[in-house]
Amino acid sequence: MAQPTNSCHYDKPMVFFYNNSGADDNWDKTQLILVQVVGSLFCCFILVSNAMVIAAVITNKRFHYPFYYLLANLAASDFLAGIAYVYLMFNTGEASRKLTVKGYFIRQGLLDISLSASLSNLLVIALERYISVMNWKVHSNLTKRRVTLLIVLVWAISIFMGAVPSLGWNCICNLGDCSELAPIFSRSYLVFWSVSNLVVFLVMVAIYMRIYIYVKKKTSVLSPHTSGSINRKRTPIKLIKTVMVVLGAFVICWTPGLVVLLLDGLKCTSCNVMKLKRWLLLLAVLNSVMNPCIYSYKDEEMWTTFKNLMRCIGNGTRRQRSTKANQARPLSSAQDTGNSQPPSEETKNEDQGIFET
Repeated sequence: MAQPTNSCHYDKPMVFFYNNSGADDNWDKTQLILVQVVGSLFCCFILVSNAMVIAAVITNKRFHYPFYYLLANLAASDFLAGIAYVYLMFNTGEASRKLTVKGYFIRQGLLDISLSASLSNLLVIALERYISVMNWKVHSNLTKRRVTLLIVLVWAISIFMGAVPSLGWNCICNLGDCSELAPIFSRSYLVFWSVSNLVVFLVMVAIYMRIYIYVKKKTSVLSPHTSGSINRKRTPIKLIKTVMVVLGAFVICWTPGLVVLLLDGLKCTSCNVMKLKRWLLLLAVLNSVMNPCIYSYKDEEMWTTFKNLMRCIGNGTRRQRSTKANQARPLSSAQDTGNSQPPSEETKNEDQGIFET
């Protein structure tokens, strides 16, 4: 039950805010262990696979273009999401009630930053694809400096969005405005957060619809004037398909969660949002799992680079083991005792003859 008061409660543990909002975040022990085990496996895959995407873009010169730099930045946001999910999974249920206000802000802030970064990256990639398609080029003419500025801007906006609740847009000083899903976040903030993200979704869908219509018209015009079919590898179509699949997966995995946040912000008491929370979390984790799979499946060059990286790692590990084995191998008895005989005069003459020959 809400306790309206004008005083602030920064010194209170999270259990105070959970009791105030009436949120029931108690997990069945078996269910919690299952989610933590499955979620941890997913998170390990997220961290390793997205690190490989970043390494692939850095090591393969064929990926040194604006689109792939932005794709690597999207992988970096998924990497951060993997860290955020690990922190969240082991600080949920009963453990979340023991958190301090600062600890809860860190937990939610990591999630909000990673989501904002993913969304911002997808929007920037959509704009980059729009520029390249309108000029009918595989890659846009964005310079490395502009791409770097875009990446910095993406992270600056994302960090700011993640820090907004801790900067004051919360209900710590107004307990009557506390939400159920996030007991120290204001309902007005949840409405703003969910609506703004859903609007960005619609904008990106509109951009890609515009791109798709333009490409269809362009190919229909070019087809009669080309000998055979248009080589799809030399047109922007292939990269567009990759991004559209990534965007589709993102929208499918995140829209249900944003709708539930919106319902909580609008104080829907009959929606039972707490029971949906845990499964929507796994759906969000699944999105970060899917992205590297999409990159490798839709882009043959990316998959080839992945295999080369894994081969290099395997060869490096075998070489390291071989070196350690050679270092650990005992010396021969002659070397060990220092009693090896000097080469005879006959042996010296034979060696000299070989060199002369």
